[in-house]
Amino acid sequence: MTKSRWRLYRTTHDAIPSRMNLSSLVDQPPPRDVPPGTPFLLGPDFDYDVDLNRFFASSSMLLMSVNTQVGYARDIGQFLTFLSSARGQHDWKKALETDFIAYYFWRCRDESGPRVSASTWNREVAAINKFYRWQLAVGIVDGNPVPQRVVGSTSAVDRRTQRDVPAAVMHGGRRTRMRWLPSDSYRRWRDVGIRGFDPNGMPSTDFRGRWASRNATFCDLMVRTGLRLSEQAALLVSDVPRDPTKSGYQRFWLPAAVSKNGAARWVYVPSSVARDLDGYLRFDRSEAVAEARDARRYERTPGAMVFAGGKVTVYQSSGATTRPAKLDAMDRAERRRILIETPEGLEPAALWLSERGLPVAVPTWKSMFRAANARCERQGVSLHCSAHTLRHSFAVLTLEQLQRGHISKLSEFNPQQRQHYVQIFGDPLDWVRRCLGHRSVETTQIYLHALAELEMETRMALISDAWDDPRLSAVGTVQSEMVPAS
Repeated sequence: MTKSRWRLYRTTHDAIPSRMNLSSLVDQPPPRDVPPGTPFLLGPDFDYDVDLNRFFASSSMLLMSVNTQVGYARDIGQFLTFLSSARGQHDWKKALETDFIAYYFWRCRDESGPRVSASTWNREVAAINKFYRWQLAVGIVDGNPVPQRVVGSTSAVDRRTQRDVPAAVMHGGRRTRMRWLPSDSYRRWRDVGIRGFDPNGMPSTDFRGRWASRNATFCDLMVRTGLRLSEQAALLVSDVPRDPTKSGYQRFWLPAAVSKNGAARWVYVPSSVARDLDGYLRFDRSEAVAEARDARRYERTPGAMVFAGGKVTVYQSSGATTRPAKLDAMDRAERRRILIETPEGLEPAALWLSERGLPVAVPTWKSMFRAANARCERQGVSLHCSAHTLRHSFAVLTLEQLQRGHISKLSEFNPQQRQHYVQIFGDPLDWVRRCLGHRSVETTQIYLHALAELEMETRMALISDAWDDPRLSAVGTVQSEMVPAS
């Protein structure tokens, strides 16, 4: 399948992906008027299909977040790979409904296939359907291979409410079960998987993780704040609090340009995590920056953005341009490119740096979680964690603690005072919603299921294992009463 695989790349500031030199492989590289980070697909022979990739430069795609664009491109590329490798269809414009149905059976039902979940399949259907509907609208293809069904009013008077939707979606796509770790389990996973301890909590002699302290601080910040991986990976040094002398919580503002769906919000950092951040900045990060300066990695080369005095200078192959700028208004991709003028020289504005002194990408953090899980498995620790697991853990534990405090506080008031208190301060579920950056409280309600399970476990623990049959007990009592005294 490798020879028939479609490959995903993303444009950079010069419209050329960093992993390869397209000019030597394709006749027509991506256009230079698309924003950096825009995905595009190359065919099995590294051919750049103009008609296909016009979709990724369309307004309907560019208005989406970069992560969503990349996700759509990955799902579309996977379908095109299936067409060429399993169906022998090398022209994506001629894909038929039978091809899509075969793809469905392979993805969802084939015993030798991936057997993806309902939510994953529905996401893939949405991407493929959007792609072909756009191509159909602009006249590139003659039909959409994704089966459709009509929903809406069937009244002859009100046909305007009818619309076509994919008929291949699966029910049960919305998950109500999530993975989360109690605090003790999280610390055990972190110590064994990230810090390299053995199952007994002692440092392991065979662990060579130089950046274990940075990685542990990264995980601690995530599990104590509920930040998304993409949000936390985009933080700047100037964003986070780092005063080691303060107690309690310190907060910082997460700007809309970084947060998902523009959900700007205050983020509260415990003093213990703030102290760890300060230690990382003063030691590990400073050492990486110094080594990178010596290696001349922070140069004003094409693609660099240097921020100083409220202005940013963008260096391109054609020259440099300077404009007023605010760091809060810069998106995630721009934050990775920003260099700051300091008395010691240039350095990245990004908070999280690699050993080479360069910003750490999101895929690298995902690899860190996979490596930690693999290490736990080798050590016989049956714990598995991802970035989203930490976010879920923050939500469940915070909601549980806030709920207890909320109930305790309300018990001190009369009914009128309780109503007044809730009107002013809201309820714990809404507090957690704001911390997580959810648009609707309905999204946050998924964590109520976890609290219900916790309560169920507590109540079930009160039931004794020695649950005698009351009928047998009654018979035994009657027989003992009938035995005459000797």
